[in-house]
This record gives sequence, C-alpha cells and structure tokens, in this order.
Amino acid sequence: MTDLRLGVLGYGLRGSLARTAHRPDAGACVTALADPDATARAEAAAAFPGARISSGHREVVEDPDVDAVVVLTPDHTHARLACEALRAGKPVFVEKPLGTSVEACDDILRTAHETGTRLYVGHNMRHMPVVRLMRDIIERGEIGAVKTVWVRHFIGYGGDWYFKDWHAERRYTTGLLLQKAAHDIDVLHWLAGGYARQVQALGDLMVYGDNPHRREPGEPKTGDWYTKDGHWPPHTQRALNAVIDVEDVSLVNMRLDNGVLAAYQQCHFTPDYWRNYTVIGDAGRLENFGDGPGGAVKVWNARRSGYRSAADAEYAVPDVQDEGGHGGADPLLVDEFVRFVREGGRTDTSPVAARMAVAAGERATRSLRDGGTPREVPALDPELTAYFERGQTR
Repeated sequence: MTDLRLGVLGYGLRGSLARTAHRPDAGACVTALADPDATARAEAAAAFPGARISSGHREVVEDPDVDAVVVLTPDHTHARLACEALRAGKPVFVEKPLGTSVEACDDILRTAHETGTRLYVGHNMRHMPVVRLMRDIIERGEIGAVKTVWVRHFIGYGGDWYFKDWHAERRYTTGLLLQKAAHDIDVLHWLAGGYARQVQALGDLMVYGDNPHRREPGEPKTGDWYTKDGHWPPHTQRALNAVIDVEDVSLVNMRLDNGVLAAYQQCHFTPDYWRNYTVIGDAGRLENFGDGPGGAVKVWNARRSGYRSAADAEYAVPDVQDEGGHGGADPLLVDEFVRFVREGGRTDTSPVAARMAVAAGERATRSLRDGGTPREVPALDPELTAYFERGQTR
C-alpha cells in the first residue's frame, strides 16, 4: 500500500504528533512541512529526511505531492489554515481545539461541507484507555442512565506549559477554559451523551498574575522553561510570558441538551497532574483513580452505604505502549485519520463534537469574565450537523 503523503503546518509543542504520523512504508509519511521559525525548520529537517521544509504554509497546502494536511499551529491560526487547505481539496487534520471562537469553528465546518473535503479533528482523549474504559462501563449499563458528570483537572505543570508562551494571552486562546478544557469538555459530552446547552462559570488569575518575573516582549523562552521536577512551588517560576491575561483557576457548571448536569474545574498550580472523572447514573457511580497505567476505574452500584473505599467493581486502566504521548492515544488517533482519509466513514472523533466543546468553553469564558452570568451555547446549523453525522457524505 502506498504511503499517504502528509503535509504538516507547524512544528512546535505538538511536533510529536507529526513524528508519530511519520511511518515510511507503513501507511503514512511526512513529505512536506512549514514553520516560520528557523529552529523548528532545522529540527523538522532532521526528523523527516527528504521532506520539503519551508517557511510558508502555501508551499505545503498547494503542493500537488501532498495528499492531506495536518494543522499543528497555534490555536488562533487553525481556522484560516484549515479553510485554505480544505479549499485546495486537501483532507485536513486539525489539532484541538478546532478554533478559538464559535465563528471560527463554524467557518471550518462550513468550508468542509461546501467543498466536500474531509475534515478530522484531533481530540485524542477519545482514544485514551481510561476514557474508553469509562465509556464501555457506561454503555454496559453498570451505573444506569447518566444523570451528572463531575470533572476535576489538576494541572501540575501549568506554570510551565501555559504561562510561558502564547497560551497565556487571551488574544491567542480566548482562555484556558477553552484551550485546555476543550479535551475534557469533549469527553464529558461523550460520556454524558449530550452537548452543553447552558453554562455558568467563575474564574480568576490567582497565582501567575502576581509574578513579576516576565520575559520582555518578543524574547524567546529560556532553554530550561520546563523541567519535570523543578519550578516548585509556583511562585518560584521565572521567565513567564510578557503578557498574562488568562485565568489560572476556572469552574463551570453546565446543563446539557439531554438534561444531564455537569461541572468542570481546572487549576494550573497544583503539585500533581491528573484528571478525575466522576459519573453518576440512576443506578450507580464510577470514578477514575489515575488516568494512565496503574490507574483504575471503580464502580459502586450494589447497595447504599456509608463511605467505603472498596468498590463493587474495579477495572484496571489498560497498559499500552506510549511512545507518542497521551497515554498511547496519539498513534490510535493517527490510525483513525489515515483510515478516514483513505476510506471515509464514521470516526470516534467528531467535528461537530469538537465545535460544541469550543462553543461551551467560549461561552463559559464569557460568563466568568462577566461575573458568572449564565450563557446559552449556540447550536450548530442543523444542515452541518446532519452532514457530519452521516460521515461527511451528501
């Protein structure tokens, strides 16, 4: 089978996804890549020998020897670049989030519909073993019908990953309740079987906003911007982004279109990093303890009681090889994208779901910046919804 020839836009923090997708003689290979940064281009040239490396995205989008385009650029550029590639007739993979506004997301979906070009969105958490395990438990009916979902996200490396570059500026992300939470909101929707219809949020910049140790505008990040065991406690962080105007704590309540009530909480200055999901149905409760190998999902569903650590059922999170990151999800994400480009059909990730995660995050951000005023989440055009739910067929 001939390799699918991939053109990559951007080789920054998610360059690992491009390396995961590069499988010469095994289904897909990176043949062209563009990045405006000279250092990134040099690294890409070493990672993808023989690939055409350029500084301008059009050299990739318009390349007749590129079969599909992978967009790994900063969030605020996704809509423009994805739409250009779709109009050029190139199937597109867009790294999450789909965009930084409802309007940007709708532009991408509308362009995909108008051109008939295939669109795929990289919500890799749908392929994480712990998420699939929770979904399987729910679909088996072990907790009954889902009624409420609570998600807590402890981001131990938030000061390194989100407050030392463009992520810290709302003009590039809207806010971390959209940028970082898009993954979890998408999973919350998936587990609950519905989309947020109404949101209400509170949030604040509690820790990093008071830190005066900032780089000058335009000054690059230092070589030690991230260390696994360093930069603790949070106030010892240095060389933060010149501008920081996004929240480092946010809390959102949601009412979904199927009546499920949900809550999501995010903190960027915790000592540990993990996600905690609690899903309560009308006949039981599940909760994950850890989200990777060695973790477990526990189910309480046999009887009423006081507190008991021993669950009625306990399932180990599958141990999978994790060379590409995200608990082994990235290689599975690439597999699904390559299959989708070649064959079409339904996928576990969903452009509609990606849009709805952004819509919930954007409206929640507006709420928290307006004192917690509830906001309605705008529905997607029914024609677009139907098109994507059919697997992008007319």
